[in-house]
Amino acid sequence: MSVKRRELKDFVFDNAESPMAEPTGTVALSAIVLPSHQPRGYFDSGKMEQLIQSVKEHGILENLLVRPLSGQEGRYELVAGERRYRAAVAVGLVEVPVSIRELTQEQAFAIALVENLQREDLNPVEETEGIVQLLALRLDCPQEQAILLLYRMQNDITRMTNNVISQPEAESVKTVFAELGMMGWESFVSNRLPLLKLPEDILEVLRQGQIEYTKALAISRVKDLQARQQLLQEAIATGLSLAQIKERVKSLSNPLLKKPANVLKDRISEVLVRAQKTKIWTNPQKQKSLEKLLAQMEKLMEED
Repeated sequence: MSVKRRELKDFVFDNAESPMAEPTGTVALSAIVLPSHQPRGYFDSGKMEQLIQSVKEHGILENLLVRPLSGQEGRYELVAGERRYRAAVAVGLVEVPVSIRELTQEQAFAIALVENLQREDLNPVEETEGIVQLLALRLDCPQEQAILLLYRMQNDITRMTNNVISQPEAESVKTVFAELGMMGWESFVSNRLPLLKLPEDILEVLRQGQIEYTKALAISRVKDLQARQQLLQEAIATGLSLAQIKERVKSLSNPLLKKPANVLKDRISEVLVRAQKTKIWTNPQKQKSLEKLLAQMEKLMEED
């Protein structure tokens, strides 16, 4: 039987009665602080600019969710709506509309995480890390233990045993994934958990949303750090396709497949033509990657 995808409050008030109503009103922007831990770290500059323009024209159309800070009367911690909060700061609003809810720190994090997951606002790494944190909250255990449980569940499936699957913790895991309605826990273990083992240079650009995770996985197979970083920067700056990346990885992994000089010259010409037609010139992050590549090329030519 399928499990109904629940509302945000259901993840938070799982074992307690949900409040009948929450106070609403306006609060000074200066009275709201950001939480120390939040599931989302990267904000697309283009989408943020669109939201800022919308706030300039129409104001904040949806209340921010905040919780009162203990021992700090009149001050609140932001729970949900950070993009709107950042847009309000950028526009220079003095007050913003809010809904106020009494929440523990754990409940506040769960709401922030589930809201981002259901809005599909997280990149693959943030999404993976967030789901692990949500599982740890639900199971009341460290994140490392939640990951180990997932792998043990996968091993039990492979070995056709019931040592873990019948345990309450495993049932809680399956329930969380069913409620999120995004993917099964088996797919998460096979396709998403490996992201957390990627090299840090790959993880960083993934967190910033600069490259698709399928491309990042392919690039991560290059063991040589310098070669991997060069390929990563090229993929970001020129928008290499997954097929092109896989071919580069294959060449780097097998010295016998390296291309002759004339082919490399053709590649450079091709990249320059493609670069003129892409939108990298309006993307500050991609421009930085392109600057690094050009600096490396200039250094190589100076050495000659």
